[in-house]
Amino acid sequence: MSKDDQSRILLAGAVVSAAVLAICATLLIVEYVEASKDIEPDEQHVLALQKKIAADATLAKDLEAEHERQTVTQQQRRDRQEGATWALIAAAIVFITCAKWRTTLEGYKTVTLEKLVELTVSAGAGSGKRASRRRAASDATDETESLDLRAVDELIAQFGRSPEAAIPIMQGIQAHYRYLPDEALDRVCQLTEITPAQIAGTSSFYAHFRRSPVGDHVVRVCHGTACHVAGARQITEEIRRHLSIPEGEDTDPQRMFTVDEVACLGCCSLAPVLMVDDHTAGRLTPTSACESLYTSVESNE
Repeated sequence: MSKDDQSRILLAGAVVSAAVLAICATLLIVEYVEASKDIEPDEQHVLALQKKIAADATLAKDLEAEHERQTVTQQQRRDRQEGATWALIAAAIVFITCAKWRTTLEGYKTVTLEKLVELTVSAGAGSGKRASRRRAASDATDETESLDLRAVDELIAQFGRSPEAAIPIMQGIQAHYRYLPDEALDRVCQLTEITPAQIAGTSSFYAHFRRSPVGDHVVRVCHGTACHVAGARQITEEIRRHLSIPEGEDTDPQRMFTVDEVACLGCCSLAPVLMVDDHTAGRLTPTSACESLYTSVESNE
């Protein structure tokens, strides 16, 4: 039997078992409602018979018959509920088995990091600086390659050499390199009155300054209350595992993605949510979150 045939059979099994689940659940609800509705009338009927027996003992047979009727009705109801419960359990087992078997049979075609690198490099092949950065990230991800510091010299000429120029110079460096390279900061200290201590204090005080390279795409995973409850931590951990991001770092070795945890993205109704650059994806699972990286890169390119 081919995989397609097996997949169709498993799908049919899942659909049938889901229908049985719905029927059994409906039956149990109906039985519960009916039983709740009968309690008070039955009790009142028994009390009424008991009052009549006090005046006329010959009516005792009526009370006995009523007790028997209620006992039989309750037993029949319990039998139906027990049968529906067992059928519901069996249908649930069949549904889960079919669903998992079909998923295993077809396999989840999650995108690999290598595929993402190939996609973004090819899409940005003609985009100048960005394409050059991607090629460099793919070919050499370490810091041994020399850094062009002409941009630093231009920033110093523009903003001056006094300590007051530290923030605008650092902002210009980050805008150009997308982070604060050590070589660029050393250059600033050599050519200006700005000290290493001032740079260290400024870069650590302002959260938007980065001392490590940032990826081509920034993934912001919401960790607000709604997203946290819906599994944001598991999503973040799965993305980091999928991208092979080392412990204590936030960017993958190819510098494709930087993963940030943010307080809120303003999409609580879609929790859990992440944003890749300007593309938002919601109602995620750990697996679909990794797939959304591929979708977001395609849409952003």
